[in-house]
Amino acid sequence: MSTVQIIQPKHAIQPRSIKGRFRRLKTGVMLLAYSVYFLLPWLRWERSVGPDQAVMFDIPQRRYYLFDIVMHAQDIFWLTLLLIFAAVLLFFVTSLLGRVFCGYFCFQTLWTDAFRLIEKTVQGDRVARLRLDKQAWTIEKVWKKGLTHFLWVFLAFWTGLTFVLYWGDAFELVQAFFTGQAPAAAYMTVLILTTTTYLAAAWVKEYICMHICPYSRFQSVMFDQDTLVVSYDYNRGEREQGRKLPLKGLRERAAREEQGYGDCVDCGLCVQVCPTGIDIRDGLQIDCIHCALCIDACDSIMDKYGWPRGLIRYTSERVLEGKGKTQFFKLRSIGYGVATLLAASLLVWSIASTKQLEATAVQTRSPLYVTLSDGSIQNSYELKINNKSQAPATYRLSLAGLPQAEMTLGAVDVNKIAVEADSSLRLFAKVREPKPLAGLSTTREFYFKLEPLTGKVDETLMIPSQFILP
Repeated sequence: MSTVQIIQPKHAIQPRSIKGRFRRLKTGVMLLAYSVYFLLPWLRWERSVGPDQAVMFDIPQRRYYLFDIVMHAQDIFWLTLLLIFAAVLLFFVTSLLGRVFCGYFCFQTLWTDAFRLIEKTVQGDRVARLRLDKQAWTIEKVWKKGLTHFLWVFLAFWTGLTFVLYWGDAFELVQAFFTGQAPAAAYMTVLILTTTTYLAAAWVKEYICMHICPYSRFQSVMFDQDTLVVSYDYNRGEREQGRKLPLKGLRERAAREEQGYGDCVDCGLCVQVCPTGIDIRDGLQIDCIHCALCIDACDSIMDKYGWPRGLIRYTSERVLEGKGKTQFFKLRSIGYGVATLLAASLLVWSIASTKQLEATAVQTRSPLYVTLSDGSIQNSYELKINNKSQAPATYRLSLAGLPQAEMTLGAVDVNKIAVEADSSLRLFAKVREPKPLAGLSTTREFYFKLEPLTGKVDETLMIPSQFILP
């Protein structure tokens, strides 16, 4: 009985370096992403209340600071909207441009590119690395391999430490971390992220994309004949006689056309530069991450012989099969686009329209009411005032809908309730109504009226509640 091997073992891929417009684009995206990720925790941002760090997750205070935006625990639905937006945006982009996220923006791609850049800097390009792998363990090999892994571990450690810095003041946390005074969770998080980053980017590499990441498995659902993907022009590259090396008499394009040979000179450069080791000439494959380095490789060969570029290019199946131009505006792409705009608009509107003053009133249920000695009825309430603005404020609290009722807040003056900036205040109110007349309803609706006196909010807040009678 034969066994099915799911993952076939093979030698580690050593991609060749290539220059070109897509390589420059990938490098630019990598530098931008690294700059944002590694430098953002150190960026200061002046606030009247709260930390002076531009981006910070303050778990003890249950706050998330993003420049001028302060997200509270009750604003967690913003995260839901953000995830919905990211998902539909990914679907929209994939339906138009294929797996460009994988090729340019995925964390695995960005960190693997950086690790391979370190490897190239220390050990040399592809040929030098292959030669180094085959030679005996000399001092040179130990030194180069050791330095490579040291720099890999350092980058992985820096990655983990930077992640931790988003959860506390970066300057204070770094000092505490290296003096042994940081929380145990910080050390554990750095250890886990250092280990996983090192393993994923230094050892597993392309196997993450080929066998672990689920995105490559369901991407085909979003592809159609108008999706732009990295494609090899088979008709131009093969013609009637197939590929052929540029031997004597076949170095001119006209001569190759006359003899029925395609423009592909079978140099293999497109395979050598591929980070997942595939041959794009075999057609669209699940392992292709659409990084377009094979386009740069093929364009360099076409430029060398003075032939038109585009033997390998971003194009659609419709164009390759000669069925006309790519149709971008279709029902599916328009649907994804509308969903993306709707999710983005809803997220922006939700953030922009968030209230800086919130208040709730909950009636004390045990007992529902108390009959006092003079026959009046008293209800008790717990009020919570949440001042989400960055300035202290004072408020006046009164009743609307109970003209004969009286209210007390214990030692707090109802005409001058002070709440600090970005803080909450819990109050216990007692509302007393004179002895009710017979025949009245046992429940009366009314409002607590919260009027801002000072602060950044000037809109009166009406808090609905009810008064219980015998």
